[in-house]
Amino acid sequence: MSGLAAGFTLANAAPEFIDDPYPTYAELRRHDPVHAIGPRQWLLTRYDDVSLVYRSAAASSDKQREFGPKFGVGTPLHEHHTTSLVFSDPPLHTRVRRLMMGALNQRAIARMEAGVVTLVDGLLDRLEGRTQADLIEDFAAQIPVEVIGNLLDVPRAERGPLRAWSLAILSALEPVPNAEMLARGHAAVTDFLAYLRTLVAHRRAHPNDPEADVLTRLIQGEYDGARLTETELLHNCIFLLNAGHETTTNLIGNGVHALLAQRSQLDRLQREPALINSAIEELLRYESPLQLNNRQLSAPIALSTRELPAGDFVTLGVGAANRDPMQFAAPDTLDIARKPNLHVAFGHGAHACAGMNVARLEARIAIGALVARFARLDAAGPAQRDRRVRFRGFVHLPVRL
Repeated sequence: MSGLAAGFTLANAAPEFIDDPYPTYAELRRHDPVHAIGPRQWLLTRYDDVSLVYRSAAASSDKQREFGPKFGVGTPLHEHHTTSLVFSDPPLHTRVRRLMMGALNQRAIARMEAGVVTLVDGLLDRLEGRTQADLIEDFAAQIPVEVIGNLLDVPRAERGPLRAWSLAILSALEPVPNAEMLARGHAAVTDFLAYLRTLVAHRRAHPNDPEADVLTRLIQGEYDGARLTETELLHNCIFLLNAGHETTTNLIGNGVHALLAQRSQLDRLQREPALINSAIEELLRYESPLQLNNRQLSAPIALSTRELPAGDFVTLGVGAANRDPMQFAAPDTLDIARKPNLHVAFGHGAHACAGMNVARLEARIAIGALVARFARLDAAGPAQRDRRVRFRGFVHLPVRL
């Protein structure tokens, strides 16, 4: 096994891996696709293995056992991450997902489109006349916070802290968060909950149309005669912002960076704007915003090179699976017309991303409008990559307009 894969662990990942993890993933796929990263902990890098675990009833999303030691039982981060939709199993997962998916159905997404177009056009109008911009701060990060703020009908003047809260809470999900990350995460959950209690109390007294307001729908909605508890409601409002914010920001930033790096694909998209839908799917595959996911096995499961017993933890290498040459021809080449493109950027099965079509809508409108408006879009200096390994994106992405 090469030096890239031998002894590889996600803890204290080398700067070279954070800059470009794909050579390491390729070595692991070839030589050690079910790779030990700790006692009874495994990293999966082959597409077939990742897809199998995503779809397996033996793969639990419940994180009580993992997050107790990581965050401290009863702490704000522990309560949040063990109550939210993404880290729960039925019956909680079933109740929350049914309510949330009802609020994010195709009719609701169609109603959102005009508002997203107006938002994106307004952001691009602000960039007109400028020679340079930071694509993250000035554009990509502005879009999902506004979209989720609208879905929950958060007053616009009160949206200022939302992005920082989201970043702090999600950063605690790194494989080995440091003490500062944990402290910021606990504080963010506490502050976010305090804000939401006031917002929810006001919405209970003054409900909106549940067809247009996700928060009202979650407050009033029932599944099998039961409503969400106050704790479940509050934490899944946090989840909704977190799930919609960081990954969508990264999808837009990663996508534009990839197009600038492989200019022929940007030129083709500008010539053939009808390719925008397949382009978004390819950008999700090529530089997946969420690189890693996790499951705990509730029963043994047979993978490509070994069988794992019940109780083991598996880390799903989403970014690695989406570059697997056994599934994707020329996987390290960006091809905005790629078909078929069965990537796993949004997961599979019962836990497939509830907001995937909202993210697609935002990215389609944002990237499509950006490259149409600024025909000479180009990089304007080195991009600053986020140094986390679970989430892949940029802190700053300077572009010349």
